[in-house]
Amino acid sequence: MEEIVAVVGLGNPSRNYAASRHNVGFRVLDRLVQSFAATLEERKFPGRWGVSTITGRKVFFLQPLTYMNRSGEAVGQMLRYFKIPPSQLIVIHDDLDLPVGRLRLAVKGGAGGHRGIASIIEHLEDQNFARLKVGIGRPLHGEPVEAYVLQLPYPDQVRVLAEAEARGAEAIRTVLAEGMVQAMNHFNRNDASPGASP
Repeated sequence: MEEIVAVVGLGNPSRNYAASRHNVGFRVLDRLVQSFAATLEERKFPGRWGVSTITGRKVFFLQPLTYMNRSGEAVGQMLRYFKIPPSQLIVIHDDLDLPVGRLRLAVKGGAGGHRGIASIIEHLEDQNFARLKVGIGRPLHGEPVEAYVLQLPYPDQVRVLAEAEARGAEAIRTVLAEGMVQAMNHFNRNDASPGASP
């Protein structure tokens, strides 16, 4: 399995969405970038991006600023510019089908109804890129899914999701340092996320 050299966190750029469920990818990436003392800047691509040297190789970080449904525009531009194949990309995103706070690493797959992932697949013409999925669960009070993902977590989910974001950053650090297989063996088996809703 190839080394990961590009890490993308998905979300929406407006401050109105900063703490929403859909922006969990942005928040994990923020934690990750901070841990590597890197910075993200707006230049060249429609997104905030930066680079750091990790275990002897350059790793690129990106938050698309195109809004979720057009995430692939920024991702495609960055990968083409730096000649990075999709197989060396990992994307961090929210997942409705995982319990709140649960993490799941995957090496490839379809969009699963996630419009940001669908946009990336469309622009890369490839779905063989890795993902870190962060569970946000499904609506409990009859909200439409389109509204639910853009809303704040329920009060009893705030701490659980924040803890998942910290574990998510740790999972990506493990991917970068030890590879996908080691990270999957650890986080996919051990991430029972105590306190997460079923």
